[in-house]
Amino acid sequence: MKRVLNGVLHSLVAIYTLNRLFGFQMNENLVGRFKERGAEYYRETRKNILAEMVKGNLIHADETRIRLHTKSAYVWVFATFREVLYFYSETREGSLVQSALGEFKGVLVSDFYAAYDSLPCPQQKCLLHLMRDLNDAVLDNPYDEDVKGIVTAFAELLHGIVKTIDRWGLKSRFLRKHLVDVARFYKQISKTGRSTAAASKWKDRLEKDRAKLFTFLSHDGVPWNNNNAEHAIKAFARLRRAIEGLSTPTGIEEYLILLSVCQTCKYSGLDFLDFLRSGETDIVTGRQSLGRELAPPRSSMVQVHSSRPNPLLESCRAGVGEYLLY
Repeated sequence: MKRVLNGVLHSLVAIYTLNRLFGFQMNENLVGRFKERGAEYYRETRKNILAEMVKGNLIHADETRIRLHTKSAYVWVFATFREVLYFYSETREGSLVQSALGEFKGVLVSDFYAAYDSLPCPQQKCLLHLMRDLNDAVLDNPYDEDVKGIVTAFAELLHGIVKTIDRWGLKSRFLRKHLVDVARFYKQISKTGRSTAAASKWKDRLEKDRAKLFTFLSHDGVPWNNNNAEHAIKAFARLRRAIEGLSTPTGIEEYLILLSVCQTCKYSGLDFLDFLRSGETDIVTGRQSLGRELAPPRSSMVQVHSSRPNPLLESCRAGVGEYLLY
C-alpha cells in the first residue's frame, strides 16, 4: 500500500509541477490519453526495432516482476548496445521469448532461467550469476573441501580469462587460447570426489551447462556477463516505482512501448524529446540522418519541423513525454 500511495503522489506532484511551470490544465485522465495515443503511434516502431535486433549477432535478455492490482506479472527486456525493448507478459513462461526471438541466430546472453534454453541459438550464460551461486555454495558448505576445490579452480580459470579481456578486449583470436584452460578445468573437477551432495550437485551443473558457459571465447564482442540487460532493467525499475499497483496490463504495455523508444533513443545517442518532435517513427534505419537533423551545431537556431502529424507531440509539445515514462 505504501508503494501505491508513493506512486499516486509521484504522479500528482509531476502533473502539478507541469501545470505550474507551463500553464497547462492537465489531469491524470488527460495524461493517460496522451500515453495511449503515443503508444499506438509508436507500436510499429517497437516491432521494427525487434526485427532489426533479431537480425543482429548479440542480444541480452532478462526479466523482472511487476505487481498489478490483484496479481503479479512480468516484464521481459531484450537489449543490444544500440536498442532496448520491453514486453509485458502475464506469466514467466517462455512463450514470449520464443515468439520474439525464435528466429534469432546470434548469441543470446542471459541468466540461467530455463525458458531461454528453448531457443536454438548459441547462448552465453552470465558468469557473474554463476560466481554468486558458487560463493553461496562455499558459505553454505564451509567445511566441504570438494566444493572449495571446484570454486577455487573456477576462480583461477576466470581470473586468467578476465586478464586477457582487460588487455585485448572481447576478441576471439585472443580468447580462444583459454579453451585449453576450460578443458583442463573440467578434467580437474572430474577427478573431484562425490563425497557430498553439494559437490555432486555442482559437478553435474557445470557439466550440464558447459556448452553455454564459455561461448564468448569463440565469438567476437560477446560479454561474459549480462550487465547490459540488467542496466536496461534499471530504467524500467524507475518506471515501476511510479506505476506499480496502479496500472492495468494494457496500461503497462503502453508504458513499455514508450519506454522502449525512449531507451533506444538514449542508446543511439538521440534525444527522446527531439525524436518525438521530429514526427519520425523509424529509429533503426533513420538513426544517422535523424541524428544530424536533431543535433545541429549549438550556434544553429534552426528548428526541426515535420509534415507528418504526431499525436503525442500535438498533445504534449512541452515535454510531457519524459513525464509519461518517469
